[in-house]
Amino acid sequence: MTLFRFVTIILSALLLAPGMALAAADHLSVPGTLSAWWIIPFGGMLLSIAIMPLTAHVFWEHHRGKISIFWALAFLVPCLAIYGPGVTFYEFCHSILLDYIPFLVLLFSLYTVAGGVRLKGSLVGTPPVNLGILALGTVLASWMGTTGAAMLLVRPMLRANAHRKYRVHSVVFFIFLVANIGGSLSPLGDPPLFLGFLKGVDFFWTTSHLFLKTLCLSVALLALYFVVDTVLYNKEGRPLPPAAPAQETAGATAGANSAVQEKLGLDGKINLLFLLGVVLSVLLSGLYPLGTVANIGGVPIEAQNVLRDTALLFLAWLSLRYTSRNCRELNGFSWGPIEEVAQLFFGIFVSMIPAMAILKAGTSGALAPLVELVSRDGQPVNAMYFWLTGILSSFLDNAPTYMVFFNTAGGNAQNLMHQMPETLAAISAGAVFMGACSYIGNAPNFMVRAIAEDQGVRMPGFFGYIAWSVCILVPMFALLTWIFFV
Repeated sequence: MTLFRFVTIILSALLLAPGMALAAADHLSVPGTLSAWWIIPFGGMLLSIAIMPLTAHVFWEHHRGKISIFWALAFLVPCLAIYGPGVTFYEFCHSILLDYIPFLVLLFSLYTVAGGVRLKGSLVGTPPVNLGILALGTVLASWMGTTGAAMLLVRPMLRANAHRKYRVHSVVFFIFLVANIGGSLSPLGDPPLFLGFLKGVDFFWTTSHLFLKTLCLSVALLALYFVVDTVLYNKEGRPLPPAAPAQETAGATAGANSAVQEKLGLDGKINLLFLLGVVLSVLLSGLYPLGTVANIGGVPIEAQNVLRDTALLFLAWLSLRYTSRNCRELNGFSWGPIEEVAQLFFGIFVSMIPAMAILKAGTSGALAPLVELVSRDGQPVNAMYFWLTGILSSFLDNAPTYMVFFNTAGGNAQNLMHQMPETLAAISAGAVFMGACSYIGNAPNFMVRAIAEDQGVRMPGFFGYIAWSVCILVPMFALLTWIFFV
């Protein structure tokens, strides 16, 4: 199923809005008292992503869009039968119009714009160079967003390491650092922190309160990566790219030095301006509310969000218009990764609806035993806030998960910042850091994986990646908990 056909299906469904508006006028959301059985479609969607690429790869590649729609319908049809068209249509519109479409538009614009920036010159994927790319991306992620930093640097890193035998570890650590942990120091870095900013958390509060935690975690991961990459690089025989062959050891050293010393540059530099426009569009849309301009199925459509998404699509068009085709071809640019993300996250966002409703119900929902763990004798348990926010953010959308625990802790930004700073820090760190634990924990994770596979890197499957995160991240999170949250 092509991206065009997939988007057409969604738009066709939305065209039904005028006819169903009356039915949804007095809408009610699905109750938070839903039983855990309603989470089955979401579990089925995750298992499909985890298992089918390994057991039925050809079928999955040709029909993943249909499988995604199937699991979405596995929730929507029972919801229609039990709660009626008003509730069902409202929930569908809420998920698609307020979550999925803005998510996809942002990813599409960043993917298109960043895909037009190409690093010229001979960048050889040695351990120091790879470490530099990861460190740069980690720093940039807090100020241009994890998605923006990831889309800007993933292709240069893949190109620099194209001659290497072992590349999977570099992409995995890239997801850990650039696509997640690096985005913890400002509201621009990750959506949960931006929501906190909109709720009254000071812009630089996370910078000061998460800086030491982020620094310790990032330095530890970068050091571990450098050791692993150095060992593997030596195991490969310290290879040079095909463009810099060498007949003798001395010649190899000279060839490597000349390759590294070749002048580097950027092609498609105008896209850096468009990338700044993307960041500003997102930031301004959250700072200046303009009111509701339409109501579809009971879902208010706000003007600033419409303007933001229009601006993002316009910036993507400008990027396509003013970036040469040759630049994108040399960059290995294709539409396959964004098409895969569009298909799979449709099913994820829709089938996630009952899981988020149960979570938002707090102590009244099926997950009450978990929610009750975050307090003891009326006092917050910061370690549990960190782990529960993080674990749920690994598999659910980390932005609403952040808001659930933000509200569970009292929901007053001033009180949380000044009276309960470590609680707010635990919630913020959990939502951002642990988004790295699975491919679906944060928006750019799956995108980076898709781009890497599109360029020939055989990435681990869903559970394989989780094994990487359990072995590397979980011990570091445990140490972080002992140092800062106990």
